[in-house]
Amino acid sequence: MTESRPSARPTDGPAHPGLPGDRPDAAGVADLPDTQPAPADPSDDADAPALAVAAVARRLGVAPATLRTWDRRYGLGPSAHSAGAHRRYSARDVERLLVMRRLTIEGVAPAEAARRALTADVSAASPAPSLPSPRPAGLPGGGGVDAVVDAALAGQHDRCAGLLAVAETDDVATWWTTLVEPVLAALALRTVVDRPGVDAGATVTAAALGALRARTVRPPRPGAPVVLVLTTPGEPRPLLAHALAAALAVAGVDARTVGGPVSSRHAGELVVMTRPGALVTVTSRDEPDLGVVAWLAREHPGLAQFVMVPDAAVERVPLDRTVHRSRSFRGLLHECVAAVVPSAHG
Repeated sequence: MTESRPSARPTDGPAHPGLPGDRPDAAGVADLPDTQPAPADPSDDADAPALAVAAVARRLGVAPATLRTWDRRYGLGPSAHSAGAHRRYSARDVERLLVMRRLTIEGVAPAEAARRALTADVSAASPAPSLPSPRPAGLPGGGGVDAVVDAALAGQHDRCAGLLAVAETDDVATWWTTLVEPVLAALALRTVVDRPGVDAGATVTAAALGALRARTVRPPRPGAPVVLVLTTPGEPRPLLAHALAAALAVAGVDARTVGGPVSSRHAGELVVMTRPGALVTVTSRDEPDLGVVAWLAREHPGLAQFVMVPDAAVERVPLDRTVHRSRSFRGLLHECVAAVVPSAHG
């Protein structure tokens, strides 16, 4: 049996500083619906275990104080709770929080993100929410996005390395999409003043590179298909390229990242020397130079190419049967492996 929440809300501690959802936004709060979400029918989530605040915070990668702030300011809290028990989140509640978290990371104002989350379709027929996997219990601080961000901002290299460590059984794609990528997005929203030698982004990058080296310490098996991962001319080699290469390596591919200037001539020489089964190009630019991709499609028509670009750059991707545009990390990984791994067994 459930009971509605009392009108007098308990006073929570201060919100976790600096998180997107914790910024005061009085105008946004006033624009939100005056009523709280209707209590969920207990039968709707009968098969889904209710989660405590700490569990939801850990699995979403935010601080418990952030969840309490979202509940207090925007009404994104537990829809009901059992008498005499701690308040718990249903599957519907967590789905709304996932929407809120994704939108705030993308830069949407907290009040607007909350409005969208409250009106999002999270019907009982929806699949269970996709939550980031908890970090291994042995890691210091319990892991999670907030813990990594805090360690990076404090310049704590060893702690950051421990929090970002990739276990032998960890999936690199999951590690990237649910931990590293959200950390980088959260740091991109921060304005910080650091002492010389302290750089949160560089700390995360160094820790992540170390984790990827440790995860791929085993050499590729003899005869494994080669895949080259590079970026567009004039663009620094991103951490994304290393993560993709590591995920490909774990999948049985001899993946290699390419750094430094890469012209069409350089790319052609690399293809001749390494004889790759595929070539991957990644970029974060809205107007990337994809001339190398077009040149390779023309000069090496048997080479499969996979390109990962922002939506704004879609029109720049060369139209060729051998050039494939991938929309996500995991999608590119699966498509590339499917294209090259069979050749290793042929």
